[in-house]
Amino acid sequence: MQPPGPQQPPLYAPSNGDFTFVSSAEAEDLSGSIASPDVKLNLGGGGGGGGGEFIKESTATTFLRQRGYGWLLEVEDDDPEDNKPLLEELDIDLKDIYYKIRCVLMPMPSLGFNRQVVRDNPDFWGPLAVVLFFSMVSLYGQFKVVSWIITIWIFGSLTIFLLARVLGGEVAYGQVLGVIGYSLLPLIVIAPVLLVIGSFEVVSTLIKLFGVFWAAYSAASLLVGEEFKTKKPLLIYPIFLLYIYFLSLYTGV
Repeated sequence: MQPPGPQQPPLYAPSNGDFTFVSSAEAEDLSGSIASPDVKLNLGGGGGGGGGEFIKESTATTFLRQRGYGWLLEVEDDDPEDNKPLLEELDIDLKDIYYKIRCVLMPMPSLGFNRQVVRDNPDFWGPLAVVLFFSMVSLYGQFKVVSWIITIWIFGSLTIFLLARVLGGEVAYGQVLGVIGYSLLPLIVIAPVLLVIGSFEVVSTLIKLFGVFWAAYSAASLLVGEEFKTKKPLLIYPIFLLYIYFLSLYTGV
């Protein structure tokens, strides 16, 4: 009996998906390359003929879609609301603010400005800018005056608002806040004049009175309407005192 010769190793060819296992004896006869499959994604619409647009997907993209993670690849469309300019986002209308500034600085009806827009279309950023600018002009090295001016603007406007409502006026707090804030502009205008003629006491006093009357007239002509009738002095007087106090914060008196 002849001894058995060397046994040939069995060939195993189990398949598992896209992979095929072979024995090492056949490995020398095999050659090839690994390449990702060309998967195309239908982006829609070519009508009934199936002529839609296709793009090539990578293996990683296909893997995520097959595992239910395709939502990670979705790109949201830009919302037009997110692309608004900053001024529009903050509801700041520079043309409207400029027009209101002119209405306050030139309060005479003969000039033809629609001054009621200051009261009927109140805003916040314009008066705040005027109040902050007046605060900066009033600094004189003492930063506490800024908080005082803002506080007087808020609570002084609240006082005028409550008094106007008690007297029967139909006015909102936002309207009073805007009118009182914008009407600080005359005091800002006279500020550089006071720096120049500060040594002339009589002239300086006259300029201060002119600025206070100018500011009080601008505010009162907008807030004191016909509904007050004979009660106008009861509202004009506290407005006048409010601007005297603003001027005292500026001059340090």
